[in-house]
Amino acid sequence: MPPRLLLSIRPLLRSPANFSLLPPFLLPCLNPSTTHRHASILSSLSDNPLAYRKKIRRGRGPSSGKGKTSGRGHKGQKQHGKVPRGFQGGQTPLEIVHGTRGFVNVFSVDMQPLNLSRIQSWIDQGRIDPSRPITIKELSDSNCVGKIKDGVKLLADGAEGLRTPINIIISRASKSAIAAVEKIGGSVMTRFYTPFAIQRILKGTTDPINSLRSERIMMQEEEEDEDEQEEDDNDEDVDASRNADSEALVGDATATSEASTIASAVAAVQPGRFGFRYRLPDPTSRKDIEYYRDPIHRGYLSHLVTEGQTPSLFFKIPSAGKGLVGKRTAAKKALEENRIW
Repeated sequence: MPPRLLLSIRPLLRSPANFSLLPPFLLPCLNPSTTHRHASILSSLSDNPLAYRKKIRRGRGPSSGKGKTSGRGHKGQKQHGKVPRGFQGGQTPLEIVHGTRGFVNVFSVDMQPLNLSRIQSWIDQGRIDPSRPITIKELSDSNCVGKIKDGVKLLADGAEGLRTPINIIISRASKSAIAAVEKIGGSVMTRFYTPFAIQRILKGTTDPINSLRSERIMMQEEEEDEDEQEEDDNDEDVDASRNADSEALVGDATATSEASTIASAVAAVQPGRFGFRYRLPDPTSRKDIEYYRDPIHRGYLSHLVTEGQTPSLFFKIPSAGKGLVGKRTAAKKALEENRIW
């Protein structure tokens, strides 16, 4: 039944002196036009439409569509009982007779293909701006590629129709596609992405180009280190015989310079990326590191390979082992000379 609050409150409302004695939660009851809410509201609560599926009633007549045989058909094992998954009628399973062939490559990646002809078509339609770097975010926002799982690979289909120089940053690229882009004055850079990083890039929370091991970031960090070293050298030349006031001023100036140095170092690590929440990861496995260290693939880690080296992490300079051999031979001779017997 609805609450009978008005009957008990009306005697209190007759005198203005008693109006202030009403609790605040009873004030909505003063207006009789707003007191039509019933206490049985809990009985009318229901879930959203189509939030659950109605149970199918089987064997309740032909009008339901699931009567008589209840949707199981006539006779046979499937009507009378249950059939195990993979059961082949009692015969020896074919996978046992013939065996299984092949294997599942756990190192395979699912790359979304992207042809040069499609990029040129999107540029002609005005859906991609060739004057700016083209990343996977621009490709996804313009619907140039579909769902990206592990990355995007650039292919050379339609290379003869590519007319606009582009600067593209992508997961992988074929040799013919790289040659076609660079032939007309463009550039290709391949860089490492994880599936989680791709999701964050598409949401706009991660920088799609720069990471801590990028060439631009590392060069800026080296410049900041040189500047810090110069500032430290200048601080060491300050005369120690200054008075307390001048030392305090110098200390404030040093603190200010250190704060600005830290801010500039952070800006070097994240140039213009203060709006990004997450950092772009770098590869950790040997296979990925060697791929993006290879200049042939236009990897973004190719600046780490010095002259005379290869992208392999197991590369050793041929002349580096000669010194070790000489040391070992000298140590062996010394042991032979010191032998008693």
